[in-house]
Amino acid sequence: MIIKVCGMREPDNIKAVEQLGIDWMGFILHPASPRFVARPPYYMPETTKRVGVTVDMNIDDVVGHQSLFRFDIIQLHGKESADYCNSLRQQLPRSVKIMKTIGVTDASSLSVADSYADYVDYFLFETPSAALGGSGLKFDWSHLDAYNHSTPFMLAGGIGPDDVPLLLQFHHPRCIGFDLNSRFEAAPALKDIKTLQHFLNELRG
Repeated sequence: MIIKVCGMREPDNIKAVEQLGIDWMGFILHPASPRFVARPPYYMPETTKRVGVTVDMNIDDVVGHQSLFRFDIIQLHGKESADYCNSLRQQLPRSVKIMKTIGVTDASSLSVADSYADYVDYFLFETPSAALGGSGLKFDWSHLDAYNHSTPFMLAGGIGPDDVPLLLQFHHPRCIGFDLNSRFEAAPALKDIKTLQHFLNELRG
């Protein structure tokens, strides 16, 4: 399973999280977020894939940020349309993947994925938030039984240090990993390394 740690900003914390063997690391480019990153920190991950999290950003700006940060994945966290995703793909390097976030309230909300499935590489399913960011809350994961597209997805939303048993019990053929953020923080954009290490040891052990 892929483990993504999102909301990173502090160079020493980035290096420490990377050394835990994290697969993906997210950097939030939305100015309203308390985890906003305006420019690349002096240390950026070298072995972990870099994910740029954008919210309804102008396509030219997304392309510019991808080049500046050398993102491997662009995560779209706003109201971007399928046409937007298609246009963005034409302008990004071919190696860069696109992940679209979809808020899940019930099984029927997964139908939103229908129009995006041909234009994105991954979905990220989480609890919707009016603030256009993570809510820090779980949704009912059983709703994902209704998801039947071939596009793989990440599971997000309120996953915390005590949730290893729930994650080990969760099975879906298209789930490729889990997104971790606020519940592993000592402060916004500062992850608690010991808590994260203990969680990973349990999950992997």
